[in-house]
Amino acid sequence: MHASTWEGLRWKHVRHPTDARIAKQGCLQVGYNICMRYYGNVIRPPSEARSYILQVTYGCSHNRCTFCGTYLDKPFRVRPVNEVFEDIAMAREEIPDLRRVFLADGDALVLSTQKLVAILDALNANFPKLERVGIYANARDLLRKSEQDLALLRSKGLGIVYIGLESGSDEVLLHVKKGVSATEMVQAVQRAKTAGIASSVIALLGIAGPEGSAEHAQATGKIVSRMDPEYLALLTLMLVPGTELYHQYSEGTFELMDAYAMLHELRLVLQNLEGLTHCVFRTNHASNYLPLAGTLPQDKERLISAIDGALQEGPAVFRPESWRRL
Repeated sequence: MHASTWEGLRWKHVRHPTDARIAKQGCLQVGYNICMRYYGNVIRPPSEARSYILQVTYGCSHNRCTFCGTYLDKPFRVRPVNEVFEDIAMAREEIPDLRRVFLADGDALVLSTQKLVAILDALNANFPKLERVGIYANARDLLRKSEQDLALLRSKGLGIVYIGLESGSDEVLLHVKKGVSATEMVQAVQRAKTAGIASSVIALLGIAGPEGSAEHAQATGKIVSRMDPEYLALLTLMLVPGTELYHQYSEGTFELMDAYAMLHELRLVLQNLEGLTHCVFRTNHASNYLPLAGTLPQDKERLISAIDGALQEGPAVFRPESWRRL
């Protein structure tokens, strides 16, 4: 492993920069021998598995959610744009036919529209076959951008934003220190939709514990219904050492739900999804006990029946604990 000339930045040799959901500092050899630079933990959505991850920020500008340990050791900062352009040039030499790019880290949409446009222009200039750029987005970052800004970003190739709703309950969002209300989440998705940018909404099973499970599930289903997103993914809570929620669990003030309770909560979320136009639904993340796939509203009853069947069969059809991952 050879360190780059930038402090903390490390080279990684990868088949495709995103063949792993989480890339850490060091040397990752899983393929084409492409050499890319990443700093710290780098995550991406499962649906961006074949995308090139381009770090444009480090960490998360919020970084206060009680359940998230992804960026505990990586303070937020904007990556120098000259480094971003250098990475684009390196990627062009290795993967000139690139079709998809994912902009990292945690909420890269926090960048100014001017900087994002410069990066998108560079991507389009270097990758003539580029079809789509994706990005994680905080709801307030979306709401800070004008409709004109978002329309401009869409015209430059920004095709999808990934938004962590976590819960449709304001009480739960306050408790986990999300820093945004459910109504603001709805407004953010609607603003993206107006600009022609697709939204992939992520909610978190188990985040309210057993006592708040029913209210969390019902509120989440209703808020997602108001959003009417193009994509919806549900993940299952896994406690991360070092997080505030892990400390609450250790102190006995938070109770982790078992697999059966998580699936009942998943069922209740689905029951409360109404009026969706065309929403691709997935629980294929490695944290989940039961992988499901469908399109809503047409597959709603089939998905609920699959959950009922799994609850009847029990642990034999659940993903084993040892196989679950963040």
